[in-house]
Amino acid sequence: MFRPGVALCSGGVWDGEEWGGEVIRTVVAFRDLGVEDTAVRLLERSLAAGRVGHAYLFTGEEPGPLERVARAFAQALLCDRPVRGPAEGTWDGCNDCPACRRIEHGTHPDVHWIRPESKLRVITIDQVRELSREIFLKPHEGKWKVGVIVEADCLNAQAANALLKTLEEPPAQSVLVLLTAQPGRLLDTIVSRCLRVRFAPRAGQPDPARLAWVERFAGLAASAGEGVLERYRLVGLLLERLESAREEARREVARTAEGSRENGKAVVGDADEEEAGPESPGEGGRSPAEEKAALEAEYRRRREELLSAVLQWWRDVWITRLGAGEVRLFYPGLSATPALAQRLSVADALHNLRVWEGLQSTLRRTNVQELLALETAVLQLRLGGSPRPTARARA
Repeated sequence: MFRPGVALCSGGVWDGEEWGGEVIRTVVAFRDLGVEDTAVRLLERSLAAGRVGHAYLFTGEEPGPLERVARAFAQALLCDRPVRGPAEGTWDGCNDCPACRRIEHGTHPDVHWIRPESKLRVITIDQVRELSREIFLKPHEGKWKVGVIVEADCLNAQAANALLKTLEEPPAQSVLVLLTAQPGRLLDTIVSRCLRVRFAPRAGQPDPARLAWVERFAGLAASAGEGVLERYRLVGLLLERLESAREEARREVARTAEGSRENGKAVVGDADEEEAGPESPGEGGRSPAEEKAALEAEYRRRREELLSAVLQWWRDVWITRLGAGEVRLFYPGLSATPALAQRLSVADALHNLRVWEGLQSTLRRTNVQELLALETAVLQLRLGGSPRPTARARA
């Protein structure tokens, strides 16, 4: 898994988000990503040489880490005091100028983000049209307008066609960055008009807080056997963590909304703001319906990352059962992994992996009730051990 920035995180934080501890400042410069990746070096050198494409496609294993790279890229483009590396021919942001700080807090007027915000987790044509309108305007402060499309594979058909028109005739001094872990879901015509940058998985241990939660889940799964009560304890553990994720999402949406309001005041100016009034769109405010959609989208993103962490453990169990010792595990050293693997057949281990992939797909693409989906998936898992006799069998 490509996870930039992990080496710099502490206090229970993974990728600038809470995993049971306090949130620390999220640095976004290339040098702070904590990786040695060819793709990052290429981006730095292309910026130093002044070779900037009009559209990029960033691909990797998870959307969250790709967002950090996109922020670093935007910062390097718009930094007031860029850090040059003559020996390596690199270019990076400084982390301290007003532009860098605004990008960090999501309030820079020349950087625009869109992500799935509907209940079905799709990016709509209205979102793409609004982004295109912003991109075609002249920069407010910097030399570039930057548009970032998170989980670009969620573009619906109309939105994809609208984006294609912008890519065919891109405005000057604008850069579009598409992020996706599933590039195969994008139109070939969109992919062909972007510079594709693939970020490789990062070796090394996961963040300690994330590892601790996965270890807790794995230990409970390995001891559950075929008992129904133990399986519902697994469901309860997932629900407990998801409730924390929803609260984190609520705080993040509130922070972003506050930043947008502050940004609107800065752009409109005091005099214009007074004329516009408190409900003016220039203040960056959103309707209650938009706030609700934004909260749901942020929560679903965090839920996806949590379920992906569990999916990686199921993959470890399968790999261990196969005996493929040369393949790197996501969570090496967990005692629950071999403990469960030795009780399962290869087919059972693969079954569990597919069940969890199906759970993620169902929650990602449908409006199924979350609790029902979790219960169904957990009850379908094959956890080894002998099935407990029913009351009728005991009688």
